[in-house]
Amino acid sequence: MSRHILLAIAVLIGLLSFNSCGHQMQKQSAEKVYIDKTISDDSLLTLVQYQTFRYFYDGAEPTSGLAPERIHGDGDYREKDKHIITTGGSGFGMMAILAGIERGFISRDDGFKHLKKNVDWLEHADRFHGAWSHWINGETGKVKPFSENDNGADIVETAFLMQGLLAVRQYFKDGNHEEQLLAAQIDKLWREVEWDWFTKEGEKVLYWHWSPDKGWKMNVKVEGYNECLILYVLAASSPTHPIDAETYHKGWARNGKMGSETVTYGKPLTLRHNDAEKYGGPLFWSHYSFLGLDPRGLKDMYADYWEHNVNHTLINRQWCIENPKNFEGYGGNCWGLTASYSVNWYQAHAPGEETDHGVISPTAALSSFPYAPEFAMQALRHFYVDLGPKIWGEYGFYDAFSIQDDWFPNDYLAIDQGPIVVMIENYRSGLLWNLFMSCPEVTTGLSKLGFSSSPSKND
Repeated sequence: MSRHILLAIAVLIGLLSFNSCGHQMQKQSAEKVYIDKTISDDSLLTLVQYQTFRYFYDGAEPTSGLAPERIHGDGDYREKDKHIITTGGSGFGMMAILAGIERGFISRDDGFKHLKKNVDWLEHADRFHGAWSHWINGETGKVKPFSENDNGADIVETAFLMQGLLAVRQYFKDGNHEEQLLAAQIDKLWREVEWDWFTKEGEKVLYWHWSPDKGWKMNVKVEGYNECLILYVLAASSPTHPIDAETYHKGWARNGKMGSETVTYGKPLTLRHNDAEKYGGPLFWSHYSFLGLDPRGLKDMYADYWEHNVNHTLINRQWCIENPKNFEGYGGNCWGLTASYSVNWYQAHAPGEETDHGVISPTAALSSFPYAPEFAMQALRHFYVDLGPKIWGEYGFYDAFSIQDDWFPNDYLAIDQGPIVVMIENYRSGLLWNLFMSCPEVTTGLSKLGFSSSPSKND
């Protein structure tokens, strides 16, 4: 067992109190939370990865082994939803499992068994033209409607899931016989997704939802710029049901209207999305698509994606430093606005008078390690050393907090926990970027869309 795991276990001794299943945490008083203020940066990164990885391993939905939509640290799972898995968050979780294997948190064999359980279950869960829904009941494999008309395929969540599945395929494709069979099983699922179906009979844009009884009633076009770039990359990369380049340029890029000449705090943003143009929107836009898609040196006619993501991150931090709304706690070591829980349920937190609600989401800064490592580490140390007794729990940092409102809920969301593990790993080793970008189909798809990539440029 590595020294990092021994350290993680030692830190956990004073922190956690488990039930027999290891899935619930009894509420702790602040005095009982052990924080090691002398921990090195490297060991702190490992500890955060380990603790957060456990959301997807120890906290997994029992039947499917996939990621529960949410876990509340005081044991309140919102009883009616405790078996609801989230598709995109499960893709993020699969990548976190791979990082866990590489970091020695679990053995390769245990990781393989966990991921094999995931894939076996997904193979028999509800699918629509090869695509999964946003939420699925982990016990039955049946759709859990996300809303009244969203009770079928969600092609964006499917893309987030497939990003993880392809990383798993690449990880095991040259392994032993059982591992190669798993890779082939994933390849079959990949080939069965009918990406082109979601152009709604050939329109030059992808549509987010399709329902077997409501059809295209949701009628949401997936247009840039936001978190959905990975959808168009995968759809163009499909060996069986691809979209053409025109769909990318006319649909996603909106005939060039996705471009921008905005400069904020001296940082140019070459991509825009409606009223988020000035500040770049919530930070998950620079995370979700780039868990596997390597932004280092990634360019097309619209942007240098590394430069854009770095600037997006720095603008988000600078807004928190300047703090025009005078929220308590904001600063150079306490920053990060993105979609998360909020004082008023859930918000897409972002810089701006209407979108900043005084809520910091740890995933925003921590998933930005590749883009701003020095500033991300400052935030990590502040979150852990100074705020740890209030925001650190069984599965790592809680989803969000507000010093302004004295609001520190013990809640987690899969889609926020996953990027923390994955992007820290990409910062440290490039593991998930290297795996996903090793897919030959992705290379072909990116070339079709006019991308060039030179990862070594920003190493």
